[in-house]
Amino acid sequence: MNATMYAVRLGLSRGWFEFRHTLASSDQFFNVFTATGFLAVLWFQRDSPVEGMSLSLASMTLPSMLGMMVAFGGLVGPAGALSMNREDGTLLRAKAIPNGMTGYLVGRVVQTSLDALFSLTVVMLPGALLIGGLSGVGFDEFLYLLLVLVVGMLATLPWGAVAGSLAKSPQGAMGFTMLPMMAIISISGIFYPISAMPGWLQGVAQVFPVYWLGLGTRSAMLPDAAVVMEIGGSWRSLEMFGVLGVWAVVGFLLAPTILRRMARRESGADMEQRRHAALQRGVG
Repeated sequence: MNATMYAVRLGLSRGWFEFRHTLASSDQFFNVFTATGFLAVLWFQRDSPVEGMSLSLASMTLPSMLGMMVAFGGLVGPAGALSMNREDGTLLRAKAIPNGMTGYLVGRVVQTSLDALFSLTVVMLPGALLIGGLSGVGFDEFLYLLLVLVVGMLATLPWGAVAGSLAKSPQGAMGFTMLPMMAIISISGIFYPISAMPGWLQGVAQVFPVYWLGLGTRSAMLPDAAVVMEIGGSWRSLEMFGVLGVWAVVGFLLAPTILRRMARRESGADMEQRRHAALQRGVG
């Protein structure tokens, strides 16, 4: 086994171990708390019909939520973890080991993906039982849904790594990701059909992956009749995979270069300075 494959193997083990560790941490408590909030939204929407259709608003919202959660986890999760690992010295130690950065990045991808899967399960299973109306989702639709979610993760995860590399602190990483993401979600048709929004907002939303992820999950889980609520009355599957693919390709082209530059600049003095600043924030 060559050095790179060995690093990948260690990264897979590291990602699994870190995910198991988070199951007993406050991170998963936050995920469960957030999922409870999403389920509460579905509960209040369950009796609100979509105009001209037999579906409830909750039936439209649940698939969109799944896409939103993948985009949110792919961007915010890696950004926060990467910035924290810069502060606690994890990245500096990885840099000092041959192929250590490769193992670190593989581990981060594995943990992020497993975290996303856990969060999706917590929302999807009770959500489907709560609202009904998704009985038409068979094996083929499930595979298509899985494909959409995987492509969506690939489209957002490298940008989370970029944000974490550029941020000076975990708080800065949240500022880079959390606030812009909330603004994008609000215009992406996640909680209300995007076709009811002004045309210029529809155009802005279609630039970002969140809208396309929501569109893809809706196309996998909703009946064909629901397509009338979409822009142009079409699921636009080719455009959806195209836009997500562009975000993924550009992200994976940029992220390694930015990560390498960030790793080269890492030093013990910088880590100690960030640690001191974190202690000061804690005291303050």
